[in-house]
Amino acid sequence: MALYFDDLEVGQVFESAGRTITNHDVMTFAGLSGDNNQLHTNDEYAKNSPYGRRIAHGLLAVAITSGLTQRLGLFEVSAMALLDLQWSFKGPIFIDDTIRFRLVIDALKETSKGDRGVVTRRYEILNQRDEVVQIGKLVVLMQKRPAA
Repeated sequence: MALYFDDLEVGQVFESAGRTITNHDVMTFAGLSGDNNQLHTNDEYAKNSPYGRRIAHGLLAVAITSGLTQRLGLFEVSAMALLDLQWSFKGPIFIDDTIRFRLVIDALKETSKGDRGVVTRRYEILNQRDEVVQIGKLVVLMQKRPAA
């Protein structure tokens, strides 16, 4: 069911399905982004890191969160533009971790145009142990429900 700006309420919560981070994901992201840091790409190097093994790129999880949001199917019709992104990395995401998110509608503000509004979405990215590994806010311009 597609949601529009006027269907949302502050405090509303949405949760995603889980998505397991694979070695293929990490290596593909390294190739696409050019971020070949050895913490992500070299098992032997990462064994001597504070994590003891390779970790996923933080921005890979941000990208996967975007995809998981789309899989909800709630905002893809009404979302018009990403206006702002604020993100914090709280803990590592390891290869074979399964992440999911909890999204809370933090703020709603109508624009002067009247047919759209600005939505602040707060995200908590959780691993399979329910540890918060990332938090973030997206500010999105969304359409209001079209007149019947």
